[in-house]
Amino acid sequence: MNDPVGALGGAMGAFFENSIVQMAMYAIFAYMVLMWIVAGFWAYRDMRDRSENPALPFLASALVILFLPFFFPLGVMIYRVIRPPERLGDVYERNLAQEAMLAEVEAVKACPGCDKRVDVEWIICPWCRTRLHRVCPNCERLVGLDWSLCAWCGMDFERSAEAPAKRAAPAPTSHRESARSGMTRHGEAGEAGHADRSRP
Repeated sequence: MNDPVGALGGAMGAFFENSIVQMAMYAIFAYMVLMWIVAGFWAYRDMRDRSENPALPFLASALVILFLPFFFPLGVMIYRVIRPPERLGDVYERNLAQEAMLAEVEAVKACPGCDKRVDVEWIICPWCRTRLHRVCPNCERLVGLDWSLCAWCGMDFERSAEAPAKRAAPAPTSHRESARSGMTRHGEAGEAGHADRSRP
């Protein structure tokens, strides 16, 4: 009887010596090497999008490459477990969304007197009668109560308030002018008395 082990070994040797089988094996090996290199580059790109540390992308790529072409799927699995869970772009978008929500919350104006929500165009709170805005006398737009000038037309509220006070205050007279006015009044009174005496 022929040896079955030897026959099996001869059959296997003939199978692998076939040119078609050898070309297929070379193709599989080239494919695995290509996937190994691509996996290392993917790990580098993925870690660069997830971390600001410039050294971590190289370490992630080295983790995959060190497992050689035959075991690189294991390195990819380990990398997917230990990598940061979020990309930097996703974190940035989430922070922008949170800031936008906070800005919307802060934009909702509340009455300083009763803390109820009021409209930005209201002048007086309808619940507690607290004054919220005032109207510019020049452009008739709403301005803040603590504004010193109008942001729309540039009117200075402090100067406009000082102008009527200056107009209402009497102009100061000097000592000489007051003496002259007193002498004039005294002379007019003397002439009036002399005219009354000269009458029959």
